[in-house]
Amino acid sequence: MQELLRFLIGGIVVSAFAALSDMLSPKSFAGLFGAAPSIALATLTLAIVHSGKAYAAVEARSMVMGAAAFCVYAACCSRVLMRGRHSALAATVALLPVWFALGFALLWLFGGRAA
Repeated sequence: MQELLRFLIGGIVVSAFAALSDMLSPKSFAGLFGAAPSIALATLTLAIVHSGKAYAAVEARSMVMGAAAFCVYAACCSRVLMRGRHSALAATVALLPVWFALGFALLWLFGGRAA
């Protein structure tokens, strides 16, 4: 039942974000409103309903830490790709450990405490 609920909430929110992105321009900016924010909102809604606000707060904090780690990863990938010596696939795969290491480091530093 939880999977069906997650599917329905995720589908509705993804559709809403897709409709919002169609109204924005430039279209490259509209990609910011893709599936990730809507899936995060659906996950947090289900976490609140099933496990309470304290658990959802820990989940939200983990999402923020993962996003921060991803921003560093994306900046590193951009820097490597601007130098023009590596393919996009090679750069993104080679730098994945940066994302994971920073994400786990942030989790270790800030994520283990309940709200």
